[in-house]
Amino acid sequence: MVLGKLFASLINVVFMLAGAVPLFMLATLFGGVSFAQVMRVFGVALASALVAGSLGSTLALWREKTFQTLSITVLVIVIWLGIWWAVHAAGERIMVAGITGGAWASMFSPLHVMITAAHPMVAGTTVSAVLANEVYWFLAIAVTGAVVLNLIAIARVRVWNPSRQVRMGQARDEDASIWGAEYDLTHASAGTAERAREAHVDARRRITAGRTRRVWDNPVLWREVCTWAYGRKVLIIRMVYLVLFGMTALALHWLPAAAAESGQYMSVVPETAKPLAPFLLVSLVIVNALAVTSITSERDGQALDLLLVTDLSPKEFVLGKILGVLWVAKEMVLLPMVLSVYLWVRGGMSTEDLVFLVGGLIVMNLFVTMLGIHCGMNYADSRSAIGVSLGTVFFLFLGVITCMVMMISFSGSFRNQLAPFLAFILGGSVGLYVSLGIRNPSAAIGLAALALPFATFFAITSFLLRNQELTVFIVTALAYGFTTTALLVPAVYEFDIAMGRTKTAGDE
Repeated sequence: MVLGKLFASLINVVFMLAGAVPLFMLATLFGGVSFAQVMRVFGVALASALVAGSLGSTLALWREKTFQTLSITVLVIVIWLGIWWAVHAAGERIMVAGITGGAWASMFSPLHVMITAAHPMVAGTTVSAVLANEVYWFLAIAVTGAVVLNLIAIARVRVWNPSRQVRMGQARDEDASIWGAEYDLTHASAGTAERAREAHVDARRRITAGRTRRVWDNPVLWREVCTWAYGRKVLIIRMVYLVLFGMTALALHWLPAAAAESGQYMSVVPETAKPLAPFLLVSLVIVNALAVTSITSERDGQALDLLLVTDLSPKEFVLGKILGVLWVAKEMVLLPMVLSVYLWVRGGMSTEDLVFLVGGLIVMNLFVTMLGIHCGMNYADSRSAIGVSLGTVFFLFLGVITCMVMMISFSGSFRNQLAPFLAFILGGSVGLYVSLGIRNPSAAIGLAALALPFATFFAITSFLLRNQELTVFIVTALAYGFTTTALLVPAVYEFDIAMGRTKTAGDE
């Protein structure tokens, strides 16, 4: 069962890698690239996918909440990469068993070993040559890690599932049933059945000894704020996130002095942005994951249909979810701003830059929250909703950056730059419109899908050119603020169509 779930989830990843093999093999025809380089790169990619999939599968079998699984998986991977990034940055200052920090990072970090695998190297068949190759060490460590994770999952899967909370609830239901274990058909009486019925959930009159809590006028917001709607183990996510926050704070504290000593302040990407940007991206991903799972978890638990037949208005439902998500993820919203203030106190940015950065973070948090709720409402399948929501976030940030790197690689010819630009930007715009407007397409969503990739590309380019912080803030606030509004208005005023309760003429 464990291995079947794992390999089934990796099918799409393996197919995408297999489809890219012929394209990479074409590079060997132009010279300068060997078959061994291509095979090493794909071997690292497959091993990384295997160990990352094993981690996600094990955590999914352990935790009963989708948000817990997604968040812990992302945080563990980012912390792992961050640790080895710091070891790699230390370089020769770290020397363990005669191996430098860069070599250790190449053996444990897929980001660094991928660069090592792509470099041409003399293939050695002796034992010493194999042991000196970081790529082989990484493959062995990744496969070993995947085996260990799956063995843990196989040994504990029937202990973790069903969860302890479910088993306790089932036991209480059985004890409270009118046909409980103490009921005997030979001694049954009307009084016995009536006493058992009084303690059951469908009792006409029931007296409780405990004190009840008053529900707010918006029960959706009350549930998000005052209950453990996402499970008590959400505290683990907060603790792991605080560890990541501490690592980022230490990096920001150490980097200015290190950059001043090495004279790297004039690099294209500011040194302080290198640890801060991944931390901000992870924070936005967690908020987005929480927003989309706040809808899909209720849909999977068949509680959403019951909620929709109440007198709860669409505005109360949508705004309650937005405010509730921001409250539950308050650490992911506030701590990045705390780091921004820390940089300002240390003189790492001006007051103007601080205002722009905090304002941009507020806009982006509102956007990823509304994006997750929009996808959760429009996609009945939880896997599709989560995939589209997180995929949109990764495309707008990592995808656009990848496009820029490809264009820099073809900097000698505008004609060569045009193809990747159109493929990423225009193709991404069409994909955004199809995914976001799948159920309720509108002119506003179409304009937002067209503008977002261009605006993100322009904002990143302006940031790299320096001294254009105001331009970056205005473009970001207008583009993402408009998209947030374009997703919010249909969710409130065309709620039945967004939730699928009312179909348009073109729907079957």
